[in-house]
Amino acid sequence: MRKRAAFAVLSTITALAGFAAPGAYAGETQTDVQISNVSFDGGKDIVVDLYAKTVTVSGTFTHPSGIQDADFVLWHGPDGANPYETYDDRIVSNQFHYHADCVASSATTSTCSQTFSLEPDWKYGGTALTNAHAGTWKVSVQGVANDDSWTHTASYTTTRLQRHSKLTVDAGPEPIAKGKTLTVTGKLTRADWDNLAYLGYTNQPVKLQFRKAGTTAYTTVKTVYTSSTGSLTTTVPASEDGYWRWNFAGTSTTPPVKAAGDFVDVQ
Repeated sequence: MRKRAAFAVLSTITALAGFAAPGAYAGETQTDVQISNVSFDGGKDIVVDLYAKTVTVSGTFTHPSGIQDADFVLWHGPDGANPYETYDDRIVSNQFHYHADCVASSATTSTCSQTFSLEPDWKYGGTALTNAHAGTWKVSVQGVANDDSWTHTASYTTTRLQRHSKLTVDAGPEPIAKGKTLTVTGKLTRADWDNLAYLGYTNQPVKLQFRKAGTTAYTTVKTVYTSSTGSLTTTVPASEDGYWRWNFAGTSTTPPVKAAGDFVDVQ
């Protein structure tokens, strides 16, 4: 029985540039492992709060001899040969690396998946997230067949790590007489992985939207920028009963968020 290929944890710059792969046995025909359908949580961005977030990356691997192993690495940096930028001593080589579990669906094809636990407050050293880690990350993928053929792609796809966001709204006074000035306030905050708290997101455009009572669609009234503390405030004339909310479109490091509508009774 052929011994199953073993992967070493990647801990040097050169490791990601080219995995050490098992060699072929004499007389065996080498063909590439086919890789497809690689995604994190079905292609969604990875949004992390102040606590651990567990996500799964999966892919389909195919080879005439069948699949014995697969591996995924989440990394960022200038290129596959130089993937690391050390942001914090808690980061080991600035990569997240675990091992995949493969389940065969046929003699030639397996679905391989791997779980990543991303945590801002990593108490035991290793892979704690910091604010600097928010943004686009690359996904390196390798598959090894039963005949020890292998395929490795340093940048197969990308995913985004984002800092969870919150948005509040308050419209008043209420009830209010028609034609009087209504004040709408709110605050846009996001997870600060360095300080383990929610802090204001500064100088961000946020849309003020209104939905007339008895209808379902919101319309944009104006755009307001957040203050140095993430606060929002503006005034509008009160014209009819309805719901007011703030709507933030998001950025590469922060997901979009909408406040729940605040109903105002206009008399």
